[in-house]
Amino acid sequence: MPIVNIITTREGSGPGRTSVTAEEKARLIKGVSELLLEVLGKPLDATFVTIQEVDPDNWGWGGLPALEFRRQRAEAAAKAAGEAGPPPAD
Repeated sequence: MPIVNIITTREGSGPGRTSVTAEEKARLIKGVSELLLEVLGKPLDATFVTIQEVDPDNWGWGGLPALEFRRQRAEAAAKAAGEAGPPPAD
């Protein structure tokens, strides 16, 4: 009896969304269950899938709250891109 836990941040999967949609959750459950059937031969009716959505304020990454980590990473990437300069002229 496999039990699969999927944990995501409660941010949604697109602009204006604040959580994963019911359709997306259904697709995750179906996909994970079918993967266990295909790879391990586990029957669909023996597989349990839970989906937990965590508020981004309750999620840490790299020693920082996740949103701050992402902000710093985006700033570093933008800075690195700016330092690369324009492409060479032909």
